[in-house]
Amino acid sequence: MAKDTEKLIRQLSLISYLMAERRPVTALEIRRDVEGYSGMNEDAFARRFYADRAELDSLGIQLTVERPIDGIAEQENYSLRPENFHLPPIAFTDGELASLQTSLSLLDGEFAYAEPLRLALQQITWGRPSPLTAPAQQSIALGITGSAGGHELSQRLAKVETAIFRNKTITFDYYTMERDAEGARKVDPYHLLYQGGQFYLLGHSHERGALRVFRLSRMRGKVAYATKAEHDFKRPAQSVFDPRDYASRADWQFGDTVATGRVWISDRIAWQVERHYGRYGTFTPGTDPARPGVVFATDYANTRQLAAWVLRLGEHARVLEPESLREEVAARIQTLRARHTGPLDLAPALPPRPVEEAAPTRSAGEGRREAAIRPERFARLVTLASILIEAGRAGKRLELADVLQRLQITEAELREDVAVLNVVNFGGGSYVLYAEVHDDGTIEVDPEPYSDNFARPARLLPVEAKALVAAIDLIGDHLPEGTLESAREKIVAALGADPMEQGLHVAKSGGDDAAIARAASQGIRDNVLVNIEYYKANEDQFSERLIEPYALINGQEGWYVAAYDPAKDDVRHFRLDRIKTATVTDTHFEPRASVDPARDVEGWPRTGEVPASRTARVWVSPERARWAREERHVAEELEDGSVVVELRFAGTDWLVREVLMEAGDAAIVEPADAREAVLAATAQLD
Repeated sequence: MAKDTEKLIRQLSLISYLMAERRPVTALEIRRDVEGYSGMNEDAFARRFYADRAELDSLGIQLTVERPIDGIAEQENYSLRPENFHLPPIAFTDGELASLQTSLSLLDGEFAYAEPLRLALQQITWGRPSPLTAPAQQSIALGITGSAGGHELSQRLAKVETAIFRNKTITFDYYTMERDAEGARKVDPYHLLYQGGQFYLLGHSHERGALRVFRLSRMRGKVAYATKAEHDFKRPAQSVFDPRDYASRADWQFGDTVATGRVWISDRIAWQVERHYGRYGTFTPGTDPARPGVVFATDYANTRQLAAWVLRLGEHARVLEPESLREEVAARIQTLRARHTGPLDLAPALPPRPVEEAAPTRSAGEGRREAAIRPERFARLVTLASILIEAGRAGKRLELADVLQRLQITEAELREDVAVLNVVNFGGGSYVLYAEVHDDGTIEVDPEPYSDNFARPARLLPVEAKALVAAIDLIGDHLPEGTLESAREKIVAALGADPMEQGLHVAKSGGDDAAIARAASQGIRDNVLVNIEYYKANEDQFSERLIEPYALINGQEGWYVAAYDPAKDDVRHFRLDRIKTATVTDTHFEPRASVDPARDVEGWPRTGEVPASRTARVWVSPERARWAREERHVAEELEDGSVVVELRFAGTDWLVREVLMEAGDAAIVEPADAREAVLAATAQLD
């Protein structure tokens, strides 16, 4: 029998024994009565028992130790309080359960934590109809999910997740984008951050002697443990390290603060900037009557990034101070003009690089992606035990296929798990359960009296708790029922702590569009028209639309409401952060069978490229070429280190803003009319 299997049998039997005894027991009794310990000598038992206690404690299952006054270790008494193993019942509403099921159906197969999420839902919905089999809703679709992104990244993420859980120092090679250099790193991993479609590791860098942020996609090679020790470091207290500090930073705030910028924002878009960027600074009324607007004060660490953001806002933003930031923006405007005046002189192109074979991508309906984070087998065994006991007490056989689907495991894995559970006992030859997998595709469970140990939901293990809350935070308040937030509050109350503080944080994407999302969701739920005031940034125009809302969809740039616009006689997608106001009307509409709001979810929401008939060739400077290689399609590599990328665009105004945001480090090669449009835009920046 494998050592891991022996360990699981010991640990599960220990739990059963302690809870069945309902009294403190000595180490001698444990060694004598618990499956797996009896054959050990005294030293081996001491080592194994200590290791098992430590591992159970790390899983959130804490044994109570009562020490005698004279301190003799052999006379210590051990017990397991029911509340340290069982999950308190959670009184979910039907709407909350439906929302949790929707979360899983949306994320299943593309969420790095999908497998522990399934187990968590089994536990928290104990005694209620399984949310895993409830009918899926079609009122929300995800273009961006919490997937790791490919086999190599999945393996990397799994290793980092385990290292955080076990407090293990890791080593890896890392490509530093700012220095364009690769080097070895030794890091104490504290926390994972999911932001903007990417996973980041927050940890203490031994090379720098300070906390650093590492993007997982920039790690190179394998992630390895630095030592063979059980634990290498102790995670700092929240007062010293709070991951939320890193999740609430703008692009220009990563690093050591150099100054506070004050930027005038015109009244025309002040509402949008405040909603989208309010958490990164403060807003005060402007003092110039000739230029109505607000003043945005924000700390910054990266001058270029803040300058780029200001330039993207075009004529609606101006730097007031400090002078160094004003000069930086002015210099970059001059560079933009120079590179769009007359012909653009490019270096000769390098020979094309060999085309690397890309990993196959999954299209809709092609099945599941490889799971990044697999839950501990301990969690799976506890969940399976509860499923089997429930069936045994009801006197019914289980369908093998149904259990495989619920747990997302193979038949071989299930048979191995059943074999393990069949030998778990709580002392005196009394076994927890006996189950048999029959050749007819059913599972029969002996209906004899069972220990109550696994007849109630167990506490969520750390990775299950993180998966559950991460899924809720990823979707946020964008379900029509609006019940995920209340479900989250109940889950955190039952756990006693917010799992996001213990190793994984999902950063809020986009602006605070909760009120707009609620209005759109109400319209979707009740099939009523919604009146929106919409800002079309490409044309700098506001318009009123009376729309039939069908679904909420997320994408690379934020959340959208997919709607039928009667005025346009077509489906349109309206970005929530561009909807200034949304009013739910009393006018009912009959849903149109021809409208498929999620039809495009695998397209532009995921890739960021809208269907378009034009392609722009854009030159990117040597200083910014490595970022372009990571994020864009490179058409040519040039001898001076610069590159030419291809951008598909539907509107010239969008392309102009993208180039302005590169702050002089990019210039349009073609088409000619787009070059002229950039030049014209710079004239409005003085």
